[in-house]
Amino acid sequence: MVRSNTYAASCAVTDTACGWRCGPHERNAVSYTRTLMTILDRLDSTQEEALATVAERCADAIQNGGLIHLFGSGHSVIPTMDAFPRYGSFAGIHPLTDPRLMWHNVLGPGGVRELLWLERTEGYIKQYLDHEPLASGDVMVVYSHGGRNAAPVEAAMYAAERGLFTVAVTSVANLERPAEHSSGRRIAEICDVTIDTGVPVQDAIIEVDGWDRPTGGASTVVASVVSHEIVTRTAAVLAGRGVVVPTFVSPTVPGATVSSNDEVFADHQRRLHAAEGRDRR
Repeated sequence: MVRSNTYAASCAVTDTACGWRCGPHERNAVSYTRTLMTILDRLDSTQEEALATVAERCADAIQNGGLIHLFGSGHSVIPTMDAFPRYGSFAGIHPLTDPRLMWHNVLGPGGVRELLWLERTEGYIKQYLDHEPLASGDVMVVYSHGGRNAAPVEAAMYAAERGLFTVAVTSVANLERPAEHSSGRRIAEICDVTIDTGVPVQDAIIEVDGWDRPTGGASTVVASVVSHEIVTRTAAVLAGRGVVVPTFVSPTVPGATVSSNDEVFADHQRRLHAAEGRDRR
């Protein structure tokens, strides 16, 4: 049997409602999806104020010619990459993608073990961010499920020290765990606003009988939803101010072509060039 303690505890559902009586290949998908929907429902019902605040500050940055920087390491780089460039996102969103904090292999060079060591090593992030166009008035969104590793903690501290508006996308449940960074702080304790993903500490949300470890990680999926909440809400705020920003569009949209996105690349490049010339002290 596949069980979801999170879903059962929050909804008091029956086996039939959870889909546990489906065939063996269906049970995992139904239980995972429904459990994830419960987490997303909670995100929608509890994080409105935080998301609205972030959208206003992101709109301020874009309207003033600034940037929305997105930082993550390991799996948390995925919601930064899914935010831009992709259909439905707009110029001025700036994913901070350090290949040393990503992986392109499981083992060996570029593998996960090296990445895990680096993202937990204090002092590295400054060396990377010193070359990025971060400046006061911009927004920095830091993604980290646990919020405790050196990479996200120091990225949040670096941005805060330079006057950026900082946002933590993390699971607040992890605040019950001890800090790992020498500062004694987690990203939720550093950033101006925290968006709580509501994902359980263990990340994986489905327990399977006969296995002693849960399956089905949720933090990356929920964080990606947060990315698109920020994108769409920021666009709505900008539209309300009469501001239109070049936006990636699929050629399947009536009137759009493959070359329709050239203006997005051009505007993004213009913003990056302008950002390079700003005072970054």
